[in-house]
Amino acid sequence: MMGVFVRFAVAAVLVAGLSGCTGISYYAQSVNGHLEMLSARQPVAKLVDDPSQPAELRAEMALASDIRRYATDELALPDNASYRSYVDTGRDAVTWAVFAAPEFSLVPQTWCFPVFGCVPYRGYFSRDAAIEFAKDVRDEGMDVHVTGITAYSTLGWFSDPLLNTMFRRDEAFLAALVFHELAHQRFYVRNDTAFNEAFAVTVETSGVRKWLKDKGDAAALGRYEAELKREADFLDLIAETRTELIGIYRGTDSAEEKRAAKAAAIDRLRARYRRLRDGRWGGYAGYDAWFDAPINNAKLAATAVYNDLVPAFVKLFEVCSGDYPKFYEAVRRIGALDKTKRLAALKAARGCGT
Repeated sequence: MMGVFVRFAVAAVLVAGLSGCTGISYYAQSVNGHLEMLSARQPVAKLVDDPSQPAELRAEMALASDIRRYATDELALPDNASYRSYVDTGRDAVTWAVFAAPEFSLVPQTWCFPVFGCVPYRGYFSRDAAIEFAKDVRDEGMDVHVTGITAYSTLGWFSDPLLNTMFRRDEAFLAALVFHELAHQRFYVRNDTAFNEAFAVTVETSGVRKWLKDKGDAAALGRYEAELKREADFLDLIAETRTELIGIYRGTDSAEEKRAAKAAAIDRLRARYRRLRDGRWGGYAGYDAWFDAPINNAKLAATAVYNDLVPAFVKLFEVCSGDYPKFYEAVRRIGALDKTKRLAALKAARGCGT
C-alpha cells in the first residue's frame, strides 16, 4: 500500500512546560524520541563516499540524495537540511499513531498541540506507550486503531532525517515519502489535517509521476500507476462502507441493533474486497493485512484524513498547469481563508489565481 497510513506530521512538542489535558509525560516522550533520532543522524553525503559502508546502503543514500535534489530543483520544495542525513532506527516503524472514534460515529477524536494545532491522532515513539494509551481510550468506549508510521515531519522546525523505514520498498515509495514530508514543510495550516494531508498527497503523487517520467523509467511508472489505481479502488470500497455506516448511525435503532448492523457492514466490506482482489486485481494481495486486522470506525475514519480532498487538490494543480510555485501560491491563498470558507473555495476553484 502506498498512500495509506505511512506518514504523518508528528505532533512533536516544541514548547516545554505545558499543562492541560495532554500530560507532561506525553510531551517528554515526544521530545526525547525525536532528540534520539537527531543524535543518531549520519550525513548522507558522507555515507555515499565512505567505502567501508555496505554497497547497498551507499546505493540507497545516493538514490535518496538524487531524490532530495529533485524535490528542490523540480518540485520547488524547501531547500533545507531535511532528508540530507540518515538514521537506522533498528525497527520497522519510527512512531506509532493512535486514532480513535466513537462506537457509532466516523468523526475522529482530535488532540491539540502547540504549533501543530489539533490533529486526529496521537503519535508515540514507543509502541508500548501507544498501545497503553489506546487501551485507556478503548476503555472509555471508543473505537481505537494503532498503526506504525514510516516517516514523519516536524514541519521544518528541525532537520528531519531519512529513516531506514523509508527504504522498505522501491524507489517510488522512497520518493513519495520525501516529497510528501517536504510538502508539509512547504505549506501547513493549523487545525486542518484533511487539508494538509490531501495537499501533501497531491504533491507526492504528481511529483513521483514527474520524477519517473523524467528518469525515463516507463516500467517503474507503470507499476506506480497500477499501485495508484489499486489504491483508488480500495478507497472506493472504504467510501461505500462509510456511507453505509453513516446511515446506520443516524438511524433510530437501539445500540444493540446498530452494533449488529455495523458488524454486518464491515463483513460486506471484506467480501467486496475479496471479490475485487480475486477479480480485477488478479489475486494481488497487498491489502490483505489491512482487511485481516480488526476494522472499526477509527480505522475507517483515518482513511478520510489523507484522501477525501485529494481530487479537489488535483483539479487545482491541473488548472495551475502543473506549475508547482503557482500551485503552492493558490493553496496558500485558499489556506489563509477561514476554515468554514476554505473547503468551499478549494472545491469551487476554477483558476489558479483563485
